[in-house]
Amino acid sequence: MDTARGERTPSVDEPAPIVSRAREVPDVSYRAFLETTEGPRFHWADLDGMEISSGGVCARLTARGPDRFEDVRRRAEALFSETDVDAPDAARPRLFGGVSFFPDHEPAAPWTGFPAAEFVLPRVQLTRAHGSTWLTVTACGDGTDPAAVAADLDRIAGTVADLPAMRPTGDPAGVARRRGVTSREEYAESVERTTERIRSGDLRKVVLATAMEADLEGAVDATDLLERLRRTYPECYRFFVQPADGAAFVGAPPERLVRLDGGTAESEALAGSVARGGTPAEDEALASSLLESEKLQHEQGLVLDAIGDGLSAFGDVDRGEQGVRKLATIQHLHTPVTARLDRDEHVLTLVEALHPTPAVGGVPADVAADAIREMEPFDRGWYASPVGWFDAEGDGEFAVGIRSAVVEGDRVTLFAGNGIVADSDPDAEWDEVQLKFRPILDELA
Repeated sequence: MDTARGERTPSVDEPAPIVSRAREVPDVSYRAFLETTEGPRFHWADLDGMEISSGGVCARLTARGPDRFEDVRRRAEALFSETDVDAPDAARPRLFGGVSFFPDHEPAAPWTGFPAAEFVLPRVQLTRAHGSTWLTVTACGDGTDPAAVAADLDRIAGTVADLPAMRPTGDPAGVARRRGVTSREEYAESVERTTERIRSGDLRKVVLATAMEADLEGAVDATDLLERLRRTYPECYRFFVQPADGAAFVGAPPERLVRLDGGTAESEALAGSVARGGTPAEDEALASSLLESEKLQHEQGLVLDAIGDGLSAFGDVDRGEQGVRKLATIQHLHTPVTARLDRDEHVLTLVEALHPTPAVGGVPADVAADAIREMEPFDRGWYASPVGWFDAEGDGEFAVGIRSAVVEGDRVTLFAGNGIVADSDPDAEWDEVQLKFRPILDELA
């Protein structure tokens, strides 16, 4: 599918009028759509059933350093300063992307092509929402002709109509070899050092992550992996980010970082975890152990307090009732958080205020960040970081990039982490972090 037509990607520091047109199309396989689009490619599925796939680029916003959120907000405001959009709300143009865990991240394997912050306004966007599928074509830059955009929409819609409604995934590639970046002994030593620091008063909590490299028996299609995750974890977010032709970042995170819609922000505290049980009775007993565990309640309370405090700067915060979120292989303590903002804000402002939550970073945040840099022998890249979208109004939604992996050819790098508090046991923490590799690893085997 020719999605780019060779247009120059405008600088977003120059006037760049946006022209966007949309039309309803028959439902098609998002994987078939992504296969035929030019890069960069993105896919997003939220908890309400909306799925968006996109390809090509009209504008690309890239930033790094401590001001990266402000840089992206400022440049997005300039980008959206002049728009001509004829599309239903669900199919409106959006910027898709994410940021790295640390602001000074530099792209390097396995994170080649992933800068410290990048958001793309796609040339072509396929949206499935409310029982309908919409194709959106966007162009930007001085001299953009609305009639030409409409003609491109008609042409691309004809190509999309030839795509299948479903595409089989085939068999998993199979894992030939896997190796941990951190050994069990090294991880245990890091946990012991961390608990000593917590007991000394330097830290209250820190999330220690580890990585696993898997060599596959054949090349894996990252969108096939995404489809398997959809079938196994339909109650989770799902994302696919491929900034260039190489590596793709894929995940099925259970955790919303923040959603902003019309002045209402929604977040959630998801922390503390145990496995699923082999029988209903065992499963309920494990869920009860979550609710009764002083350690896990303390861990979740740190996350809940940090999210509530972060959002309270923008309006009144309501903390919902605590419960247990059950996924296919794991269950977590979960508490929803809602804030009604007292002024207009951009979703990236809220993302900046919340990232990283104690569910992926620690408390205090700056001390925990130093501990993570010291103890983790790998680059987190975009792991445990905000991934999502925002629109011209500054509304949008971001998930936390956990239960995730970087996929390139026959090599997959998986990431998982665990919250360490004063009474954490090194062996138990190692066993729990291995459980968190399973959402990706099980779909590769």
